[in-house]
Amino acid sequence: MTRSVLWHLTGVVLLSLVAVPVVAQQDDDGASVEDAREALAQQEGDEDSTEQLEEVFQAAEKNYSLLQAGRQSLNYSFNYSYSGSQNLDLEVINGQVRNLDVTPAATHNFTNSFSYDYGYYDNLTLGTRIPLATKFDTQEDLNVNDVGDISFTARWQPNPHVPGTMSTTVFSTFSTKTGVSPYQIDVKRQLSTGSGYYSVSGGASVSKVLDPVVLFGSGSLRYNHGEKDLKQVRGGRLLRELDPGFTLSGSGGFSYSLSYDISLSMSVQLTYNDETVLTFNDGSEATASSQMAGIINMSLGTRISDQTIVNTSVGFGMTRGAPDFTIGFSMPINISGLSESS
Repeated sequence: MTRSVLWHLTGVVLLSLVAVPVVAQQDDDGASVEDAREALAQQEGDEDSTEQLEEVFQAAEKNYSLLQAGRQSLNYSFNYSYSGSQNLDLEVINGQVRNLDVTPAATHNFTNSFSYDYGYYDNLTLGTRIPLATKFDTQEDLNVNDVGDISFTARWQPNPHVPGTMSTTVFSTFSTKTGVSPYQIDVKRQLSTGSGYYSVSGGASVSKVLDPVVLFGSGSLRYNHGEKDLKQVRGGRLLRELDPGFTLSGSGGFSYSLSYDISLSMSVQLTYNDETVLTFNDGSEATASSQMAGIINMSLGTRISDQTIVNTSVGFGMTRGAPDFTIGFSMPINISGLSESS
């Protein structure tokens, strides 16, 4: 089985993952722990961590076959994730627990994404991704339908691939804040579809073909730009500034070619989110502690024609910050104009 066949059979489907800051510090002016917790609470399923992990695995996937100069590709992907939890709200005064309350939460997140890639050079591919998000919070009876954070990516392969050796791809991504910001809504009546800030990430992915197996790994560092002049009411105070810190993302796995038409992939995704600091109009601050989130997923690639491979996947969360489970689907969109140029 040729290496090119293996590359076409080892697409990795991307899965959504969310990380919600949940730990707050009480500020010096005596504001309650409940106020700080409410100030820090993002909506379930915010797009920031989703995009972080998708960037990592898009880089790993594209590493196998960067487009040749002048070629184009258009792909569609669908991802569904479910997150259910029991939120415990309490206040401790002089060693005594008061205001104990258990609130269930259940969020359904549907994301339809369209990705366009263009081969600028044989070893340089430029691309963009447009997500359309739909969310439901069945406990609070909330929903939202809107665009997510649009992103732009460049992938560069510094050295031509030599059979039997490791292949390396360097990538960089700029994410906008086109989605509905979680810091500009009424958190008790609305849901968000974006991160609420700009970000830039960079990293590298590696892969090696060991017929009939492809091993791959990827890592990236993401800088999240802070926001000022916010005017959101949270916990009885006015949120003015946001410092989201940085994010580390990593992945690793393998893809196995069962036949010319079928491939099976397994991978692990890990994300470390730095602490988030919110500053209010009275000068007080609330801090969400850093958090680790991870998910394991399995993907099946099926060739339905010479140029079309459909990927389906399922994933399971390994940490509290991850969704309970995810389901994914992706496939190329064949357009006559794109086909002629490719």
